[in-house]
Amino acid sequence: MKKPPKPEEDFRAWIKKAESDLKTAEHTLTLKERCPFDTVCFHAQQCAEKYLKAFLVYRSIDFPKTHDIRLLMQRVLADVRLGVSIEEVIPLNRYTIEARYPGNWEPFDRKEAEDAVSIARKVRKAVRANLPMARRK
Repeated sequence: MKKPPKPEEDFRAWIKKAESDLKTAEHTLTLKERCPFDTVCFHAQQCAEKYLKAFLVYRSIDFPKTHDIRLLMQRVLADVRLGVSIEEVIPLNRYTIEARYPGNWEPFDRKEAEDAVSIARKVRKAVRANLPMARRK
């Protein structure tokens, strides 16, 4: 049995943080020289993750502490058709570790960073379409 939706302030806190991540990714991407593409990718992933969590909080759907976009998408898609597939967002999973920590990772480039921001925007749009109170801003 599903619980009633959470108060608006609960999921709006997630949205506020998601918006900050998107703003950081977009602004950082404007750098013409020495753009830290890893930072852009990380914040794009964080934006999408937090929007998915905002939806889950709003719908009172439990989720574990995780950065796994696939798992969060599975929880969301079990409740509603989002218009975004798991396959479309799964590239963001790479950025939870590889964009934050040193390692023998493939380098990030502008195209990948732009694609990550595009995916984050798509998740944002899809989730906001399912959160009536979020559409106002």
